[in-house]
Amino acid sequence: MNLTSFFAELKRRNVYKVAAAYAVVGWLLVQVATQVFPFFEIPSWGIRLIVLIIIIGFPIALILAWAFELTPEGLKRTDFAEEMPRRSSGSRAWIYVVIIAGAISLSLFFLGRYTASLGVGSQRPESLEKSIAVLPFENLSEDKANAYFATGIQEEIMTRLAKITDLKVISRTSTQQYQSKPGNLSQIAKELGVAHVLEGSVQKVGEQVRVNVQLIKADRDSHIWAETYDRKLTDIFGVESDVAKSIAQSLQAKLSGREEQAFAIQPTDNPDAYDAYLRGLAVESESLLSVYPLQKAISFYKRAVQLDPNFALAWARLSRMYSVLYSSFGDRTGNAKGALERAQALQPDAAETLLALAYYENDELRDYEHARETFLRVAKLLPGNSEVPASLATIARREEQWDKVTGYSEKALALDPRNPELLLRVAFNYGDQRQFETALSVLDRALQIRPDDLDLKAAKAAMYQAQDKLTEADRYLSDVTAMTPSYEAVGAKVTQLRLERKNDEAVQLLKTRVAQFQFGSEVEEAVFDYFLAFAQHVAGDSAAAQATAAQTRDRLVQLTREQPDNDWLAVMLSQTYAIVGDKAAAWKEVERVKTITSSLSDAAIGPFADENVAVVATILGEKSRAIDSLSHLARIPYSGWIYGNPITPAVLRRDPIWDPLRSDPAFQKLCQDKALSSTLAD
Repeated sequence: MNLTSFFAELKRRNVYKVAAAYAVVGWLLVQVATQVFPFFEIPSWGIRLIVLIIIIGFPIALILAWAFELTPEGLKRTDFAEEMPRRSSGSRAWIYVVIIAGAISLSLFFLGRYTASLGVGSQRPESLEKSIAVLPFENLSEDKANAYFATGIQEEIMTRLAKITDLKVISRTSTQQYQSKPGNLSQIAKELGVAHVLEGSVQKVGEQVRVNVQLIKADRDSHIWAETYDRKLTDIFGVESDVAKSIAQSLQAKLSGREEQAFAIQPTDNPDAYDAYLRGLAVESESLLSVYPLQKAISFYKRAVQLDPNFALAWARLSRMYSVLYSSFGDRTGNAKGALERAQALQPDAAETLLALAYYENDELRDYEHARETFLRVAKLLPGNSEVPASLATIARREEQWDKVTGYSEKALALDPRNPELLLRVAFNYGDQRQFETALSVLDRALQIRPDDLDLKAAKAAMYQAQDKLTEADRYLSDVTAMTPSYEAVGAKVTQLRLERKNDEAVQLLKTRVAQFQFGSEVEEAVFDYFLAFAQHVAGDSAAAQATAAQTRDRLVQLTREQPDNDWLAVMLSQTYAIVGDKAAAWKEVERVKTITSSLSDAAIGPFADENVAVVATILGEKSRAIDSLSHLARIPYSGWIYGNPITPAVLRRDPIWDPLRSDPAFQKLCQDKALSSTLAD
């Protein structure tokens, strides 16, 4: 076919007309989308999706027009014609609609298959120009105790920015390590993966507050927008929303109707309640890895709701802190459900209320299916919140979906790249799979950010202990004493002393802590009483171990009556019964642990029950039962209770806990099985 015949054939097959019609219809669709989608609060990525579908569909429409024609007998392939017959145009117009509709349908099918694989975070803005990090606000008040106020204002501004789908906002935990006015903004922006930074200062004098903010293009160190707000304390609530709106406008980020409505809500009209709320936020920004800042934050949120019982945000935060207190430290003395119900009664659809619900479902109810659904709802309201994908990663870990664990973790780190707590969680995810070297590299990143953090050092020590690298582990525990506040650090130190067979030192350290340390809760005090009894048992001091265990048993019995579904308490009680020699009670409690953990449908902590069987059986001299449990544990990924990591041949060889099993050939074989040290998550 020559060129003239080819163009004639294009005309005969109506390819030109289809192309023209497609262009017109596509243009109309784009116009309708740009006008209508914002009205229905459809994010801006939806418009980009429509444009992409139209572009993909164009060549498909041309191919269909060339290959087929619609006849009275149906759709048929078009044959080449020697001559160009004249055709009536009136009967052909509707074929263009059919071809265009078919092309768009095919485009939707193939694009849908691609986009269906995207999870949380796939709706984030693609342009780096719409990205921002809010640096710590400088406290210019003469009273340096007002630093909490600047921190709280910064947190509230970030929370509002995180609600804007069209923006990428770096979380507070990644920005708080920088100074209020650092020198090299371009380097900071590069580290955080953003194009813009917001600097600010707060000055509080009596009832007057001045807030200065300036939006800076980091690579040029040029100011895009700046504003000063002078307000009374009673009128401070609107500043955060005004700043967020101005930033969105400056970065050409569109606000949906829902986002506009969220900005318009005033959290409270009580300045004292708001002051207490900001104090709680400031404490949260320090760390929640230890029980003490957590309890301090709770006290501020309780004061906030006492001053204003209709303060929904404070109720939601209070509920979240109670849930974290239980999940991290086994303390269920708080009333997360009651605080959540108050928040739901006041603002049931608020993002903060739904986030509190997700944590309650996840941490307290351990209803992971509903928690996942709620977190996904929150993701639509708080697309810039790193907690959501981080929590979804934890849920995926519990379901042994390790690929999803990695994917969600990466999304969380994209929003919060310098968050030590998040990096710690990611490290433990790798540790659960016995990928200790990868876990150590993640912890190195965290320690570069917070080099003196004892919780991070304890985690790194645990990774080394799992590999029988006790010298390296000891370097990270050298500063830990009996009075160290960190629960995890003291636990890792006791494990280190036991692995080094310095049992007397471990006992003395725990005696000092039990006698002198001011515990944050009765549960925490019971934990260290149990640790002491167990250490005395391992050291061979049976009389002292049984005396301590008897006292601890009575306390644990009372606590388990109050918290019957607390697996931590049940594990400690079963082992305490074993130490005092009450075999029947020990095995009865072991079965209760199994019942609790099996009801959780949690693959990560379910093996707690198997670890407990191994320990109780070893104490009671039932070797084969202990070895069977250890053999099972050594071959699966999970979150370890004894070592903070899964059991490895290295700790089995070292730990005097297992000395009663050493003469058994099956145990000896288990200790020497090198294959068990490899990754077992496949």
